[in-house]
Amino acid sequence: MNRRTFSKTLAMAVASGALAPHDMWAAQARKLKIGITGLIFRATPSEPQNLEQALKDMSELGYHSFETWGSVLEHHDKAGTLGAMIQKYGIPLRSAFMGVNVHDPSILKESIAQVVRWGQVLKKHGGTFAVINAGGVKRESFNFKEAFPHIVTGLNEHGKALADIGLASGLHQHTGSAVDTPDEVYAVMEKVDSRVFKFAPDTGQLQKAGGDAAKIVKDFKSIVAHMHLKDYKGWEHFQGYSPLGEGKVDLKSILDTMEAANPSANIMHELDGSAKQPYTPRETAARSKAYLQTLGYQFLR
Repeated sequence: MNRRTFSKTLAMAVASGALAPHDMWAAQARKLKIGITGLIFRATPSEPQNLEQALKDMSELGYHSFETWGSVLEHHDKAGTLGAMIQKYGIPLRSAFMGVNVHDPSILKESIAQVVRWGQVLKKHGGTFAVINAGGVKRESFNFKEAFPHIVTGLNEHGKALADIGLASGLHQHTGSAVDTPDEVYAVMEKVDSRVFKFAPDTGQLQKAGGDAAKIVKDFKSIVAHMHLKDYKGWEHFQGYSPLGEGKVDLKSILDTMEAANPSANIMHELDGSAKQPYTPRETAARSKAYLQTLGYQFLR
């Protein structure tokens, strides 16, 4: 069925009452496969033992793939347990989150060596993408303008090193990192070598930093290869974030942009945890899944 035939059939269904207008989005075929990160499950560098329960919950909810920290992967790989866990729960590894140092050229080589080491573990277990966070700064005293040339060079060099071992990579702007605000995102992403280094935004953090996440994704749609799909509500729970569809981020617009621009992009749902949160980690993942299903997205279970 071509687009014209589909649109005509859809319009007829709406006119006849067989399909309500609010169902039109869900009726369209969605191509993006939604994965999830281990953050809400506390599968973190300080608690790598939580990865197995995270994989169990992710798999049972039917998410298509998972992401965790490079150091968490390395921990379980050294213990000889990573491959067995992935096989047991049947959810593919897609990506790894990697904090790097790009603002201080004196330790660039050390940072690249660490990322390549994590990248080799990621690739060994089927992963394809390195999520690069330009971390390690104290924002109150950080001078972005002075660090800018080093940031661009450092990101390019990390991207080249990862490409050499067969991995794609991209910038994950992050609250409190060397690339945080929307202005910093534009400055960096307009300057990096997008042949070897892409954009891997966090939509909730873009919104929290004062940006319009949907606009920023649209502006860089040609180089968005990976994404943390996160909502932002500005309340007391989850560091201000929320399950998908309960906050301020125009998730529908973002997903529509990616469906048209790059339907093979990695879209990983993510949510931060917090004390006294109103839902368990699994409940938050289930709520987000339910929202995505209203937009027509399919899950494995």
